[in-house]
Amino acid sequence: MKKVIVIGGGIIGLCSAYYLRKEGYSVTVIEKGDLTKGASNINAGFIAPSHILSLASPGMISKGLKMMWNKSSPFYIKPRWDPEFLNWAWKFRKSSTKFRVESSIPVLKELLSESQRLYEELLESVEFQPHYDKKGLLSVFASRKCEKEEIEKGKKIENEGVKINFLSRDEILDLQPSFSDKIAGAVHYVNNSHTTPNHFMKNFYQYLLKMGVEINLDEEVTEIKTGDNKILGIQTSKSFYDGDEFVLSAGSWSSNLAKKLGLNLTLQGGKGYSIDSFSANKISIPTILTEAKVAVTPMDGFTRFAGTMEFSGQNEIIRSERVSAIKKAAQTYYKDVNITDKEMKNARSGLRPVSPDGLPYIGKSNKYQNITIATGHAMIGWSLGPITGKLVSQLISEKEPSIKLEPFSLYRKF
Repeated sequence: MKKVIVIGGGIIGLCSAYYLRKEGYSVTVIEKGDLTKGASNINAGFIAPSHILSLASPGMISKGLKMMWNKSSPFYIKPRWDPEFLNWAWKFRKSSTKFRVESSIPVLKELLSESQRLYEELLESVEFQPHYDKKGLLSVFASRKCEKEEIEKGKKIENEGVKINFLSRDEILDLQPSFSDKIAGAVHYVNNSHTTPNHFMKNFYQYLLKMGVEINLDEEVTEIKTGDNKILGIQTSKSFYDGDEFVLSAGSWSSNLAKKLGLNLTLQGGKGYSIDSFSANKISIPTILTEAKVAVTPMDGFTRFAGTMEFSGQNEIIRSERVSAIKKAAQTYYKDVNITDKEMKNARSGLRPVSPDGLPYIGKSNKYQNITIATGHAMIGWSLGPITGKLVSQLISEKEPSIKLEPFSLYRKF
């Protein structure tokens, strides 16, 4: 039985382990944390086939530069001299063109739609009963400017075959009465679904153990040993692991690990924050508060308020002003939300791995024949867990990938 070592225990790593184990491989997952932190646990839980417009869109860099002095803005870049970030930012700017965005739409549509199907297939096969709802996603706006932008975006997405309803102020208040009178309208992406990420991760971890997957926590990779164009093994802070195949799916830490192999993976950690509120409210439909760029999700026993994109280096420092901005947005758009001081103190952050064009890296290395890389999913990593894991297993099994992988090449030009 061939042995596969998966580096990274987020949603991408665990889904890779799941599909590899189903193929009959011996699988070991190495995770530097304890599976309770990071973007895979604190995200909004959206499984969103509507998110077909890439993060690298025209005007994003200029917006970031305008906001960079405001630490509470939805999109924040910390001023600093960092050659790697500047290299990423230059490539991000070059990728942020209308042509690039248009080209990525069919690619993301296929990837996201198939991943939602695989989520539903996976949830039917596991022994536990995860929270999963299919109530769609509301993109709610309060200003005329955002109304115009969201309707234009909605029509573009609708033209790709995604089911959408455009709702007036009265219609949205009738559908979700908990909104305040500041709401002007909304776009409803009907077929989106959502889960409770931290509950899913905990149960999925236990299920993988029962499948025979070995998962070793609190082990940071310190060295990768190579020879004859192959990975021979990895040294962690605790042990040495050899294997026949290796998967690098360590989120925003993947680029640092890739350097140990002499591989240049352009990647930055985009920090997001979330607040879990256990106070009673009447929120029943997942929502994006467009002006504030805050995601709101009714989860299993609580409501999660998540958002912001912060480029401030590879850290999980929680900036109180950004947490306060999320609370302010929630209490502006809703009339029945009460986020307590304790819930504010318990706010968490996580780093999303962001590539320059907003598309993930999924593919084999040209330098080492037995390593597969899967990272760079930006804000849609939770949505793309199953399809990425499936593609990783197909690559390692030398099967024809179910989706063409050229757009996700490790060696693509920006």
